[in-house]
Amino acid sequence: MKEPIGVFDSGIGGTSILKELVKLLPNENIIYLADSANAPYGQKNPEQIVALCKKNVSFLLKKGCKLIVVACNTATTNAISELRSSYSVPFVGIEPAIKPAALGTKTKAIGILATKGTLSSALFAKASDSYGQNTEIIEVIGKGLVEYIEAGDFDNPNLEILLKKYIQPMIHNHVDYLVLGCSHYPFLVPLLTKILPQNVKIIDSGAAVARQTRVVLKKKCIANTSNKVGEIMFYTNSKANTLAEIVKNHFKNYKIEAIKTYTS
Repeated sequence: MKEPIGVFDSGIGGTSILKELVKLLPNENIIYLADSANAPYGQKNPEQIVALCKKNVSFLLKKGCKLIVVACNTATTNAISELRSSYSVPFVGIEPAIKPAALGTKTKAIGILATKGTLSSALFAKASDSYGQNTEIIEVIGKGLVEYIEAGDFDNPNLEILLKKYIQPMIHNHVDYLVLGCSHYPFLVPLLTKILPQNVKIIDSGAAVARQTRVVLKKKCIANTSNKVGEIMFYTNSKANTLAEIVKNHFKNYKIEAIKTYTS
């Protein structure tokens, strides 16, 4: 099926997931929706998050999407059950990679940097209980980080100061894994590598999401069998400048369109 895969996030963060999707599924056409006007989702209540997600899904369905990737941890943990019960299209979500960190840790301590919306969700609590029984989990809310990333303000010294503040409790507790629980946070890896001890492994969920997407496409018999390289269409309801700067270094065969408000 040549119909596109839909991907949405509360801004540019989900492009970290998109990179993995394109790498694994180069022939798929993809529509990416950046809801930057409403970022960050992590500070909103569950009802607001579900409403925004439904609006995003409706937009993507009107574009003919055959599968939707919820490329946002906060959206997945708060809304994916509701989305799956409300729409017939298959969904693939993203969750913090607690399992591989808990299985791999030698110090029996792992750190999770995520939004308030993710850390306070029932789905996160379930995953934490399932895989963290014999492991100390240091949870830190990365308040303010998404705003720097959405602005493309990676060189701001205040960002590094803020990040050091959030990482210090993890270093103090001798974590050897840092789980990035927000799709925006992979953009902070260069800074995190500078701050963290060399033995700490940084992991996110991007590759796992791409693999699961491939599984669902095959299971539903909706994969694109064309040998042609897929096209990517980006939509943003904010200024396209930051998104354009991000995507130009990572993607080919794409277009970007700034849109105004859209309704469900």
